[in-house]
Amino acid sequence: MHRRTALTVSAALLAAAPLLTACGSDAHPGAAAVVGGERIEVSSLQAQVKDVRAAQASSAQSAELLRSTGDLGRQKLNSMIIYRIVEKVAQDNGVTASRADIQQTRTAYTRENGGQERFEAILLQQRGVAPDQIDDFIRHEVLMLKTAEKLGFTDSPEGQKKRSDVYSAASKALDIDVNPRYGTWDSERGGLTAATTPWLRRVSQDPAAVPTGA
Repeated sequence: MHRRTALTVSAALLAAAPLLTACGSDAHPGAAAVVGGERIEVSSLQAQVKDVRAAQASSAQSAELLRSTGDLGRQKLNSMIIYRIVEKVAQDNGVTASRADIQQTRTAYTRENGGQERFEAILLQQRGVAPDQIDDFIRHEVLMLKTAEKLGFTDSPEGQKKRSDVYSAASKALDIDVNPRYGTWDSERGGLTAATTPWLRRVSQDPAAVPTGA
């Protein structure tokens, strides 16, 4: 397939700022956000959070994990929005992720990160990704990698700017509307309000490293 590196990181997946106080009326009752006219239901967000909490509770580091992800709902909403932006950019550029792509990439990541158990533990600890959410996480990693390859994104300043411009434009085109309980969306930064990390930045080349920032 394409050349793989260590795990890339979607921007601002681990925003640490507290929830903003809700203000005004909710234009989309029951929705955590509306992205490109499609709702992300609060119930869907809560289901993802529940899966992660269950996985954390069964971990030997459960107390630490629970303590470090107090804002998990906002973190998961942030990643759900980013996934939709990644999908739009991929679709606009004719990029797809086959089942074989996902399996091949998951196998590689598992090997590079010390085996299945350690890989799952890293994703749970540093990405808030439960074991049953890994294939979806990998699918979007594949889409990002293949899009970067097709559009010629590089780690140079010019390549980073090109990547940022492409994803920011897609974010704006989707007209993202977030329930004020979770903040607001910043298309330039590529994350919910108070996120400070830039769009889809390439991270450590250490195959065992899965950093906590984008």
